This record gives sequence, structure tokens and C-alpha cells, in this order.
Amino acid sequence: MKNVCDFDEEFSWGKNCAEMRNIMNIALLIAGGSGQRMNQDIPKQFINVNDKPVIVYTLEAFQRHPNIDAIGVVCLAGWQEILKAYAKQFNITKLSFVVEGGKNGQESIKNGVMAIKESYSMEDMVLIHDAIRPMVSQEIISDCISKCRTNGSAVTVIPCAEAMLLSDDRQSSTQTILRDRLARTQTPQAFFLKKLVWAHEEATKRGITNSIATCTLMIELGEKVCFSTGSEKNIKLTTTDDIEIFKALLVSKKDEWLK
Repeated sequence: MKNVCDFDEEFSWGKNCAEMRNIMNIALLIAGGSGQRMNQDIPKQFINVNDKPVIVYTLEAFQRHPNIDAIGVVCLAGWQEILKAYAKQFNITKLSFVVEGGKNGQESIKNGVMAIKESYSMEDMVLIHDAIRPMVSQEIISDCISKCRTNGSAVTVIPCAEAMLLSDDRQSSTQTILRDRLARTQTPQAFFLKKLVWAHEEATKRGITNSIATCTLMIELGEKVCFSTGSEKNIKLTTTDDIEIFKALLVSKKDEWLK
């Protein structure tokens, strides 16, 4: 198995890569989902929470980060102009492009990667992030950038704290999985653009069409990915319960600011 953490001489970065050349860090937000699991008419990334769309909270996190140079969004068809209007309203000045999503997550990410390829260097870094993870912190983004620069990849993860059971029917189990060997993935997931372009072109050659995340695609292609540090607060909003948790986290965050 080839290790993404150890690039070859043609594309070697190492620990001093930032000193070798000025790498741009591009956030790629994936907002192509329709939100069917929430049973809402409005896609979940555009649901308003405290008078602000979910995706704007996410955009603001990357807008604030001093090491993010540009933001691209892969957007659900028909919502691109609405997204651009929100970006203008909330002063998201780093928004560089908006492209339409694909038929699944892998195709949507590919659309975004190929759009970045048109305007940026193959040596730049791309942080792929779920638009419906609005609580991503500045520390998570910083660690993801740092680990990718050092290791060539950075998949945000958190430990698995619960007991894990293996089930064939989703109703019963006779087998456990050691949680010490498990990591729960989140986003952002950072890779250099050259590696991402290679991965999607290689996936096309091999007939891989529906990998659920960039990290899983890399592993399906025989690559090894490295980790960066996530947080339990970095939740993905997939159900109405998640929206309520998000609202509570916003209140908690506001209380911290007032102390």
C-alpha cells in the first residue's frame, strides 16, 4: 500500500514545505445534498438557524481563518445564485467560485476539484468540508492545514468512545469491534490538489463511482491517509435532532464570548 503521507521526489513537501513555496489553501465546501432525511422543502444547508442559513455559518468559519486563501462551493442545482446572494449579504469575500453538484458525493467533489484545477496550482492544498458542519473551529482548520503540510494528507477524526457492535440485519448482533482500532471521520479532509486530481482520474479508470468520502476513495485506491484532530462539537447536520443540537451549541458559544 502506497502511503499518502510520504510523497515521492516529484511531489515532495516534508516538514518545511511552507518555506519551499507559497502554497495556497483552498476550502472546498460540499453543499450538493437535497436534505431528504430532514423531510424539509429547503435543503438542509440552506435552513435558517437564528436568521442565518447553515451554510453561511460554515462559510464564515473559513472566511475568518487567516490561512484560508479562497473558498469554492459545490452547490445543489438551482441554488447557486441564492448562495452567491448570501455570500454578498454576509460579506464572504473569499468566495472564489460556485459549481453545480453531481449525482452523488464523489461526483460533486470531483466537480469541485476540477474547478480548482482550472484556476490554481497543482501544488496548492484543498480542504474538502461538508457545508453542513457549521461548528468547525479555527483550531480544527489550523491542525488540518498543519498536518497536511507535514504529512501530505489530513483527515479530521475523533476517537470512538462508544461500544461498537457489528450487525448484519441492523436489529441484532453477536460480534463486537474493538473501539481502540476505530476512528470516526469528520471534515475538513485536506490533500494537495495534484493528489486529488490523480485520485479522481484513477477512480474513473478503475470504475469507482460512489465512494462516500475523499478518505474512503483514497483508501479504495490503495493509499494510506494521515489524521488531524477533530471535535465532538464539529457535528454534521443530517436530522432535525442535529439542528436542535446545533442551536444549543450556538447558545453555548455565545455564552463563552460573554464571559
